[in-house]
Amino acid sequence: MSLPPIIEQMLAPEFYDHPVVEPIQLLQTHISFVLLTGDYAYKVKKPMNFGFLDFSTLAKRKYFCEEELRLNRRLAPDLYLSVLPIGETDGKYHFDRSGEKTAVEYAIAMPEFSQEDLLIEMFASGRLTVDHVKQIGEQLAAFHQQALTNDHINTFGTAEAVRAVANDNYASTEKYIGLAQTAEYFEQTRAYTEKFFAENADLFSDRIAKGKVRECHGDVHLKNICLYQDKIQIFDCIEFNEPFRNSDVLYDAAFLLMDLQFRGRRDLANIFLNTYLERTGDYEGAVLLPLHCSMRAYVRAKVTSFLLDDPNIPADVKANAQTEAAAYYKLAWEYTQPKQGKLIVMSGVSGSGKSTTARAIASEQDAIYLRSDAIRKQIAGIDLMERGSDEIYTPEMTAKTYARLAELGSLLASKGFTVILDAKYDRISLRSQAIAAAQAQNIPVEIIYCTAPVEVLEQRLRDRAAANNDIADATVELLASQQAAFEDFTTEELVLVKKGERNIAI
Repeated sequence: MSLPPIIEQMLAPEFYDHPVVEPIQLLQTHISFVLLTGDYAYKVKKPMNFGFLDFSTLAKRKYFCEEELRLNRRLAPDLYLSVLPIGETDGKYHFDRSGEKTAVEYAIAMPEFSQEDLLIEMFASGRLTVDHVKQIGEQLAAFHQQALTNDHINTFGTAEAVRAVANDNYASTEKYIGLAQTAEYFEQTRAYTEKFFAENADLFSDRIAKGKVRECHGDVHLKNICLYQDKIQIFDCIEFNEPFRNSDVLYDAAFLLMDLQFRGRRDLANIFLNTYLERTGDYEGAVLLPLHCSMRAYVRAKVTSFLLDDPNIPADVKANAQTEAAAYYKLAWEYTQPKQGKLIVMSGVSGSGKSTTARAIASEQDAIYLRSDAIRKQIAGIDLMERGSDEIYTPEMTAKTYARLAELGSLLASKGFTVILDAKYDRISLRSQAIAAAQAQNIPVEIIYCTAPVEVLEQRLRDRAAANNDIADATVELLASQQAAFEDFTTEELVLVKKGERNIAI
């Protein structure tokens, strides 16, 4: 298939007013041409109209280039440089940097980065680290808290709007029953979503009321994240379709959560989720995650299934697409299956290894992990990394913190999550509050009691204070009073207690 003349000329070094690396490389997606010149990459939109996307006129391509620049600069400002008009003189195309109104096309200018720095490539080569995933969680959390919201954007987060998306997915994929999915998976997944919308309409209106429906990214997965100048950059957001971009913030985050789980790294997915939730404090919203993740997996299944309809795709590619689509359909179904929740209560003085142990258990058991240090600061309305004053450590604030932990723990565990409450839980009254809230809903409870020699506790607290990279405020000076205040476990509690730090690879 021949290339448009403008793209043919952009493959020639003389097109550019800067040095290039030859040969210039051309990458294509179904909606764009991307030319790699060495220091810079240029993206030109194809004049396509797919219904959900319309680049059919020059005016529309200009508008969506400008929207792509605006929207992506929110998360990846270093990657989106400018929109360049392309002019034409006597059959020769050229960048019209003067901005004259004679443009025949538009290109988005970006710095070029190595494809090896895409996170999907880093994942494949084993270079994606826990720290990378934490950075993504932190960046996405900060972005979602600042993203635009208004009455128009909120219309995309109603129960009716989200149900329409789900129903459209099912209508588009029923024909793949027996080819890429089973009738059982299809019917059970659809029945789950229909029941969820029927029984939880208030959840969606509550999310809108809390400002959780925003102008998001819309396409957060490993192929759209890179490492550029040693910094995580989340790029290539959805500029061309409002319903794909405007959503509940947790639906946005659910894409990467699902993506990591699909690729067999539930440990990294768990770290991402807990980092995100701790930064946002959006724990109640987690009850929507089974629905959100199922819908995200189903969309991927649908898009992959569409390849099976294309007569131009080779048989081996279709076979791979069929296998991949089937895996996504299965994952979408798995998210809808009932799960038994569980509450794990950590206990021990500062420095005893509670948080280290809790994080490892969370990664092992795919648990939501709540730290009292974070909950306390969220209640106080201060930044997690800000050192708390004496005012947030009063008996009243402690009571509020532990009440919130018990409330969230029982809520999430009742929805099928394993939940870890990471706090000192040094008093019988505080432990019984969490235990009673869970047992009232027949939720299994386990207490993990962490201990260490005094000299080890002191050294850990000194090291933590020196590193100054943790949200916990406890110091060595508080250790003696914590030990003196610790109340022994009751006979009833001892049945639930597992003592000592666990040797878990982290």
